[in-house]
Amino acid sequence: MHEKRFSGDITRLRSVERVERLEVERVVQICLEGGSFSNILDVGTGSGLFVEGFSQHNLEVTGIDANFEMLPAARSYVPQGRFLQSTAEALPFAPKSFDLIFYGLVFHEVDDPTRVFEVARRVSRKRICLLEWPYREQSFGPPMNDRLSPGRLEELFHQAGFVRWECIRLKNTDLYCLDSYEAGLVNSNQLFIK
Repeated sequence: MHEKRFSGDITRLRSVERVERLEVERVVQICLEGGSFSNILDVGTGSGLFVEGFSQHNLEVTGIDANFEMLPAARSYVPQGRFLQSTAEALPFAPKSFDLIFYGLVFHEVDDPTRVFEVARRVSRKRICLLEWPYREQSFGPPMNDRLSPGRLEELFHQAGFVRWECIRLKNTDLYCLDSYEAGLVNSNQLFIK
């Protein structure tokens, strides 16, 4: 289970080049745009790079990672955060526990993407954001056979009951934002791309 899980050098996750490539502050701002959020769950938090960015916006932050070795690193960067070992398929939280759930470059590693969205819909009050590598060859990131095509993501969104989402194309990644208000979903199947 979780064979694609990151198992490299944790410090590599915070290299200057990688942090710049991921546009952390821009991603955080887009995720928070147009909403009122008090807490966030960062699924696959790794070294806590994104949860640290969200914490700078006065949010209560929680991070989970399947890899127990990541948690001390995340705590060292975000001591006020709460960090737990868990998988994306089995979030150990009550329904509607978090205003925002964020998946930062981890969704391509999950074993059961359909289950991940089911669980996310249960635990999210307002929004789910998914940052992923685009479906194209790049000199960094996972190999093409581990990347998710926009068509596959749309299929997963529909299976989970979402009918509207937005895709923001960034320099090196794609950010999908899905609102989850009470199946909060509007009555049109639309993908908005910025």
